[in-house]
Amino acid sequence: MKRGNEKIAHTYRGKALIADPIYQYIWFTVPFNDTPEKTEKDIIDSPWMQRLRRIHQLQSARWVYPAAEHTRFQHSLGTMHMAGDFGRYLYPSLREVVPDIPSINFIEELLRLTGLLHDVGHGPYGHFLDDNFLDQYDLTHEILGQEIIVKKLAGSLRKIKRSPSGAFEKGETIDPRHIAFLIKKPEEEREVYPPWLILLRQLFSGIYTVDNLDYVQRDAYMTGFSIDIIDIKRLCFYTFFTKEGLTLHQAGNSALGRFLNARLSLYANVYFHRTTRALDLHLQEIFRDTMNLIMPTNPRENLEEYLGLDEWSLYNGVKSWLKETGGMKKKLAGEWEKLFLRQVKWKMSFSAELFVDQIQKGVKFARAENYEAEIRACLPRSLRGIKFRVDLATQDPRPINPITEREKRINVFNPSTETTSPEPLQDIYRFIPARVVHFRVFSINHEHDEELTAAAEKALGSIGEVVKTNI
Repeated sequence: MKRGNEKIAHTYRGKALIADPIYQYIWFTVPFNDTPEKTEKDIIDSPWMQRLRRIHQLQSARWVYPAAEHTRFQHSLGTMHMAGDFGRYLYPSLREVVPDIPSINFIEELLRLTGLLHDVGHGPYGHFLDDNFLDQYDLTHEILGQEIIVKKLAGSLRKIKRSPSGAFEKGETIDPRHIAFLIKKPEEEREVYPPWLILLRQLFSGIYTVDNLDYVQRDAYMTGFSIDIIDIKRLCFYTFFTKEGLTLHQAGNSALGRFLNARLSLYANVYFHRTTRALDLHLQEIFRDTMNLIMPTNPRENLEEYLGLDEWSLYNGVKSWLKETGGMKKKLAGEWEKLFLRQVKWKMSFSAELFVDQIQKGVKFARAENYEAEIRACLPRSLRGIKFRVDLATQDPRPINPITEREKRINVFNPSTETTSPEPLQDIYRFIPARVVHFRVFSINHEHDEELTAAAEKALGSIGEVVKTNI
């Protein structure tokens, strides 16, 4: 009897659970009986991962949706879970396409670690940092993540020898460079990667990825935005590998359509919410100058300094500047204080939606600055000096914007002909609302809304019919 109990108890050794609102529980590996074994716990508890607790998942939308206080850390755990489960399910079809592949436990763990670390390079305000600070060094959070993985976490990663499902086969070792490759394909192909690894990369760079499969559910749940129509399990069930790559069975098209529609709804109602975008306009005015003062060096060359850069340190840093007697720091601190107190600087004066067919015909002015110049020219002469901003909600605060994906293709398997062919994503979108751009004009107050509306409508007239959404 005692021996039988020991066998049952062994099931729980080396594993632990994390409670999660999306998956109920996420399991992860821990050392057996306090041995010096390296496990997922070492990576999760590393300062590089724990730092993500201090970086919010939603840069500005959390000031609109009060419950959306979740962090990159929570999302990373969720992506680890999704990557492992999806990987185990896809393994048989991957093995059929590429017979010479590592064991299923190894593939599961490689995907789990990549999912866990895919956002490890993020800094304060997530993708906003990429576009308004890292760009001056030709960096992205993915590049910094790769540096962290191969320079700071490589030793621990190589020593991990099992997934939650079981041990690797003899001789199998996690290569940190493979994790870096899955996160971001190198611009220059200096290394030959195994075919199975190249196929697995599609789980991190396709139309639906382990990343967005988690954040769509998580962001919707944490904001309170309903996405009851999403059927993630059906979408994953009808996905498999063929020689053409990651493929969706035709029976899964409806699930893909619902998922894409849910993503578009999140963009329209959460990421592109008018107040979210107004706050982002304010951030754009102060973010780069602030970051250049807080970190005046290239983060790639100062990873240890970058380790200390998060939203808590940014908050404390700019708050301390309020004590300055004057100068740039004092001015910036005043603007940050308005943001922290949710004093929204920019008010929406006009809003319109532009549609797919209009964009395909070509838009006369591609940048917000072009529209601003045209609107200013259409204003009465006495008002041409007023402050206003044009916002085109097409620049993505998330990794992949569904608005910009319409020309991409996805492999679809037809069971009637038993053939796989690349299908334009546009066909999948055909039953989804066609709006693609939220066009908004923001001003300091509502004093000249009527004049700005008339000027904006005139400026947009060259595009064709637009749908006004301002009230």
